Order: sequence, then C-alpha cells, then structure tokens
Amino acid sequence: MTARSTSSQATPDPLPPARFAYDAYTWKEISHLLVNLATGIVGFVYVVTALSFGVFLSVTVVGLPLLALALYGARLFGRFERGRARMLLGVRIDEPSPMPLRSRRGGGALAWLWSTLKDPVGWRAMLYGFIRLPWGVVTFTVVLTGLFVAWPVLPFIVRGLANADRAMARGLLSPSDELERRIAELESDRGVVVDTAAADLRRIERDLHDGAQARLVALAMGLGLAKEKLLEDPDAAAAMVDEAHGEVKLALQELRDLARGIHPAVLTDRGLGPALSSVAARCTVPVKVTADLTTRPAAAIEGIAYFTVSELLQNVSKHSGARSASVEVWRSDQRLLIQVWDDGHGGASLEGGTGMAGLSERLGAVDGLFIIDSPEGGPTTITAELPWRDRAE
Repeated sequence: MTARSTSSQATPDPLPPARFAYDAYTWKEISHLLVNLATGIVGFVYVVTALSFGVFLSVTVVGLPLLALALYGARLFGRFERGRARMLLGVRIDEPSPMPLRSRRGGGALAWLWSTLKDPVGWRAMLYGFIRLPWGVVTFTVVLTGLFVAWPVLPFIVRGLANADRAMARGLLSPSDELERRIAELESDRGVVVDTAAADLRRIERDLHDGAQARLVALAMGLGLAKEKLLEDPDAAAAMVDEAHGEVKLALQELRDLARGIHPAVLTDRGLGPALSSVAARCTVPVKVTADLTTRPAAAIEGIAYFTVSELLQNVSKHSGARSASVEVWRSDQRLLIQVWDDGHGGASLEGGTGMAGLSERLGAVDGLFIIDSPEGGPTTITAELPWRDRAE
C-alpha cells in the first residue's frame, strides 16, 4: 500500500472575486432612497413657500390665484415623482385627469378658481412634498450608513424602506379615487358618443341623398314629362303616370326602411320583445326570440338594445354560416342582459371587421359590457349588458 504525501505548502484554489451581492433591483431601490433627500428638500421648500405666500396674500386679489398656480405646480411635482417611482421602484401609478382650464359647470374665472382650489390631486401632492423631507432624511441616513456598516443585511432594510415609499406614492399620488378614474372614462366615452352620433347623421344624409331623394327627383321629372304629353299623347302620359306610381311606392318603402333604421315604430309602440321578433323575422337564419321583461326600460336603453341585436343578427345572416340562432333578453337587478347565440363556424372578434368594435364602443359609452365567446368552429355566444333605467312616464 502506497501512502500519498501532502505538503502544507500546496497552492489553494483561487477564490472568486470580491463583489457586492446586490442585484439590479436592490441598486435601483438604493438609488431611489438616496435621492429622496434632494427631492424632499425641493418639495418641502416649494410647499412651504407656496403656502406661506398664498395664505399671506389671500387678503389681496393675487393670493388665491397664486395658491391655485401653486397647486398646479404641485401636480407637476407629483408627475415627476410618479415617473421616478416607475423607473426606480417599478410602481406604475395611473395619471390623474388633467386640471380643467375652466369650470365644468361654467361660471367664469371665479368658478374655475374655486374648482382649482378644491383640487384633491394638487393638495395631496402638496402633502406628499411636505412629508418627503423628514422621510428623505431618514432614508438617506439609513442607507448611506448601511452601505458601510450593515451591507450584508442592507438589501432587506432597503426593501422595507422601498415598500414604505411605494405605499406612500400609491396613497398620495394616485388619482383621487374611483370617481376620479370614472371622470376620465366618461370624458373618453363622451368622445365616442359624439363620433357615433356624427357617423349616424352622415349615414342618414347619405341614404337620403342616394336613395329616396334621387328617386323623388326622378319621379318629379317623370310627372313633368307626363304633364307635357297629357294632351298630345294621353296613352303615353298614362303609362308614365303608372310608372311614376311605382316609383312612389319604392320611395315610400325606402323612407320606411330609413325610418326603421333611425327608430322603428314597432319599438316605440310595442316594446323591445315584439321589435326583436320583427328583426328576427327578417334574418335569413331561423331565430328564436325570448324576451323576459315585465316592464320597459328607458327609451335610450331600449333603442341601444334593439340596434345591438339588429347588428348581431345581420352578422349572423352574412358571416356566420349558421343554421339556427337565438336571442334572449332579460333583466337582472339593475342591468338589462342580451344574449345572442348561433351555431355557425365561430371566429367572431372585435378585430373581425363586422362592426363588433363599434358595438363594444357604443355599449361602453353608456356603462355597458360586450363579451364575445366565439371559438373557431363555433358556436358563438355574444353577451351584451346595459344599465337598467326606468322608463319616464
């Protein structure tokens, strides 16, 4: 047996290079916490100066406008801090709705000034800037000291301080509340409603110009020629009058179709159930209609529901390849629900170019929902939900 000798002078394995065991997220949090002191000084000085001058000069005509401008500046500070938190802390905070340039209810400069002075976003940004100085002193001191004397546990300390910063940013720099977000949504929806109304007016104008108006012009010309031939050639004049009579019938039919597209008489007179049955009767696919409504909703909601089903059944006729379809309408609490089903080949979507996106926008503009379940191969189930509003007596 051979013994292997070892020497105490053997060369040891090389050690890995010394490094800080901090990842990129930790360094971003450290950077944010160190910069807190500088931004805290700026915010604190701005808030104290603005409030001091605004309150001191409030007895003059420039005090309150100066305070309103200070609130606008605080909004800019809040925007900067939201960007800093997004870049270094990974916190994505929705932007609040912009400060209105004039009062939504009118009333001139005084009304705008009063609404601006009540701006909750500006005041919370002021509060955020005021409390950042003591907090910045704490975070700067702890982090800078920890880099030298507590670096092994510093990532855990930094994470706790950064989480407090995240909570502070979310609590004070987010939009005011659900109402603030709702205002922004309604402003967007208002634009959709205006665009939809303008498109409908253009469609009606185009239909009148290309259809009934052109036919009535031809009818007037035909009757003029018949009048000239009445004494010279009574038989030809009678034939022309008979042709004009047929043109009158066609023009009346086009006007009825146009009126049905604006607001059908059966919907006004008999309600949503019979109106949907009338739409289903014109569909090329057999459609079963079930309307479980004991009362009628508001006229506007009823109209949107009618045109939604009408558009969906047109898509069933043109694009689905279905053999049967169904329409169900019912009320659930304060919502009106519509479900249109067909056994076609499916594949319907908002990007399909069949008017689905327009229907979704129209329902969204009145706080409704539009849900498509249409796998390839079918079947297709489309659910529309509208707010229920009682009909005015």
